[in-house]
Amino acid sequence: DKNLLNQDVSNITMSPFTIVFKRAGLAFAASAMNAVILTAVISAANSGLYASTRMLYSQAREGYAWRIFGYVNRRGIPIYALLGTMVVSLAAYATQFIGPKAYNYLIGASGLCGFIAWLGIAISHYRFRKAFLKQGHKLSELKYHAIGFPFGPVFALALCIVVICGQNIDAFVKMDWQNILITYMGIPLFLILFFYYKIRYKTHLIPLDKVDLSRRTKGESYEPEDD
Repeated sequence: DKNLLNQDVSNITMSPFTIVFKRAGLAFAASAMNAVILTAVISAANSGLYASTRMLYSQAREGYAWRIFGYVNRRGIPIYALLGTMVVSLAAYATQFIGPKAYNYLIGASGLCGFIAWLGIAISHYRFRKAFLKQGHKLSELKYHAIGFPFGPVFALALCIVVICGQNIDAFVKMDWQNILITYMGIPLFLILFFYYKIRYKTHLIPLDKVDLSRRTKGESYEPEDD
């Protein structure tokens, strides 16, 4: 199908699911699939906007972002963090009008961020459980126990590494440096930010017996309830 095989990423007219139903003579199903896809895209955008807003708000409260983003209105909404996130989102969306290459670079920079984040989550979970026991606590103190520990975080860590490395093997085979840069540019970006933070704040790996297992914000602290 010409729509399925369209190589111009800026001119995709139909999804594969829609094409299948249309070819099968199920026009209503094709329209319903379009509605499902549109709803999923809007839902993903809404979820991303919510999460990004709360992350920016948390960073401001902990002193890692401008204090204005930590403001909450009387309805409990971090309004300035929300507006700031929307401005950046709209700016990213507007790059498609500059040209497909600019938009592709942004997609490439953010594409691996989820897997890199899960790398950090897997490592944090593994070290949390080890530190929890190292400091004399018992698993019975936790309301929720991750099943199959340590297989879960170790498997997630290994799988994320495999996925990150295998994002675009074909580009390495063909030595297509432009595609390599677009696909993997999130990795050097992460490393730059990571080492900048370590050098500026002189951070180091904390021994398990000295890990702070409480979460403190504005002088408050509470013990972890979940594993």
